[in-house]
Amino acid sequence: MKKIILSFLVSIFLILVVLITYLSTVGVQTNNFNSQITSILKDFNENLDIELKKIQLVLNPFELKVDVNTIGPKLIIKNKTLEIENLKTQISIKSLFDRKFSFENLEISTKSLKINNLISFIRSLKQSPELFILEKIIKKGYLIADIKVEFDKQGNIKDNLIIKGFVKNGGLSSIKKLNINKIDFIFEYKKDYIVFNDINFSLNDLKLFSKNIEIKNLDKEFFVEGEIENKEIYLNKENIELLIKPFFSSFDIENVKFSSKNFFYLKFNEKFKLKDYKISSKLLVNEFSILNNSNLKNFFPKIRNNINFINNKLDLDYEKDNLKINGSGDILLQNKNDHISYNFKKKNKFFNLKTSLKINDNPFLINFLNFKKDQKLQTIISLEANNKRKNKFSIPSISLSEKNNKIKIENLELNKKFKIIDLDKIILDYADEENQKNLINLYKKDNKFFLEGSSFNAKNVIEHLFSNKTNTVDILNIDSEINVDIKKIRLDKKYEIKNFKGNLQVKDQKITKADLIGKFSGNKMLKFTVNTINENKITTLYSDEAEPLIKRYKFIKGFEKGSFDFYSSEKNNNSYSTLKIYDFKLKELPILTKLLTLASLQGIADILSGDGITFKEFEMNFEKNKNGMIIDEIYAIGPAISILMDGYLEYNKLISLKGTLVPATTINKVIGSIPFLGKILVGTKSGEGVFGVSFKIKGPPKDPKTTVNPIKSLTPRFVTRTLEKIKKN
Repeated sequence: MKKIILSFLVSIFLILVVLITYLSTVGVQTNNFNSQITSILKDFNENLDIELKKIQLVLNPFELKVDVNTIGPKLIIKNKTLEIENLKTQISIKSLFDRKFSFENLEISTKSLKINNLISFIRSLKQSPELFILEKIIKKGYLIADIKVEFDKQGNIKDNLIIKGFVKNGGLSSIKKLNINKIDFIFEYKKDYIVFNDINFSLNDLKLFSKNIEIKNLDKEFFVEGEIENKEIYLNKENIELLIKPFFSSFDIENVKFSSKNFFYLKFNEKFKLKDYKISSKLLVNEFSILNNSNLKNFFPKIRNNINFINNKLDLDYEKDNLKINGSGDILLQNKNDHISYNFKKKNKFFNLKTSLKINDNPFLINFLNFKKDQKLQTIISLEANNKRKNKFSIPSISLSEKNNKIKIENLELNKKFKIIDLDKIILDYADEENQKNLINLYKKDNKFFLEGSSFNAKNVIEHLFSNKTNTVDILNIDSEINVDIKKIRLDKKYEIKNFKGNLQVKDQKITKADLIGKFSGNKMLKFTVNTINENKITTLYSDEAEPLIKRYKFIKGFEKGSFDFYSSEKNNNSYSTLKIYDFKLKELPILTKLLTLASLQGIADILSGDGITFKEFEMNFEKNKNGMIIDEIYAIGPAISILMDGYLEYNKLISLKGTLVPATTINKVIGSIPFLGKILVGTKSGEGVFGVSFKIKGPPKDPKTTVNPIKSLTPRFVTRTLEKIKKN
């Protein structure tokens, strides 16, 4: 009996072992629980339904649970269907026997699904801000995912939902013409957290990639951070406008070719409005070409129409209202590459710039200082600038260094019209293009300026001032006194002034007071004065040497000797002036030569173009205003010829002159015929003589037309002016 009972128990045990082994490995298929599973899902969400085939049950004896697995089910909610590859869950053995079982977890492996469908389906089950963001920005793509859900005892989804998977050929909604497509990545979603790995995508047809991007939800704020890289890409015009122009709005950008590695951080509030951001980039700019809109030809004589930055390495940090750029590389301004480095910082509307340009085999000029770079030497130009003060542009330092040459400006301040409103010091210590040593300093002390030095070649500075045809200090907006003490000023190869001293007062960009004096060789003098009384400015310039001043006018050639006396009275931007030149010789004056030729005075014309014509005196009385010049009278008298004329000039528009030209023999004859007075002035022999001519000159400044008519008698005005000059002499 005992043996029978033992055999029975052993048989039962073996049957149980076999059964448990079978159920734990192979399991059984059934559809008896389909209605229960459907019911549980509806308890979880009344709108959720499921289409099930047979269910595979596999025993998990150690946990006293049953693994439930089904192939190819369909989840349905609100007419949205989610096709599943397989679905897994666990049910306790006790609840199975009680036929009152509930899910403890749920594992779903999807087929290839449209991303939008999956996100929309999950949001129907559980609302989540992160999923809402994804649903808004994702417009296409396919996904395969594994979803793990755990339920509490009440059947509610716990907060430890996990979704893993990968996406192919995704696309995001366009944002301000930014199109992001062809997205491939691996992802993982957890509570308040989404991470994307191994990302490849296209931004406006530009291929980019990223190792990692994360989205986090902390205290009702959302954070997006990660990195994006690109190998060398070329930007077209449209992409330049979208991606580059916002950072460099002042430039006309032509070409951009670069590679980069970028870290970004974005912060959104609970309404998904951007609150903060940060971008850090390392860039290798193979080419950055901008259109040259600046007038720099006077400094870079071979400057190109396009300025190219080549192989520049940059570090860029951009936060809200805060931009930092630090970089260096080659720059193609002229024929060959130079080297540039720069550090740029901008916070709100204020910026600070430090830059240095190393010029090697290219030319560089400062025309008004007569400086020319030595082609064999490296020239370094350094600049520091900022706009820290409202409506002001500050240059703490700008310098040029080239072996023994040094030019430096300290603490220069400009207004918004780029006029100089203040400075501390200018140091000029260089040998110029004519190998002349320039050693001069301008510095500020007690709100006054002092211009001092041992030598200065002022040739080009004077030509610049004469080209402006005004004593207005165009670039200065400093109201101050300037004291001058320069031992030697070189005017040209022939003339120099020694011990040039005095002072001048500048106000409202004009010289309002001045008293400057210097000496030529042979104890000859130059004196310049300005005095302002009741808004009436009186300017005088006297020079025992007229030649270095008159020769600056390009239309006069071969001017020799003479002295110069100028007087001007100016009020309300209208001036009345007198210019006198004494005892000079003129070799070439195109208008005068043409007049003499047309008047058949070829002999005098030949003298003018040969040895030159001597004049005893030249006097010009004229008025100037903002529109032009009215010439009340020009009178010149000499042994060979005399001229009287008047007219007007409209700046850059029209010249209109008329007058009388008479050879000296005719003058002598006419004056000699005056009873008694003529004999006293010119004697009894009046000479053979010829008639004079009247003339008109009218037309555009570059192409005036000249007409000449012979005259048989001189006008009373001409005779009167001639008598005045003869009496005076």
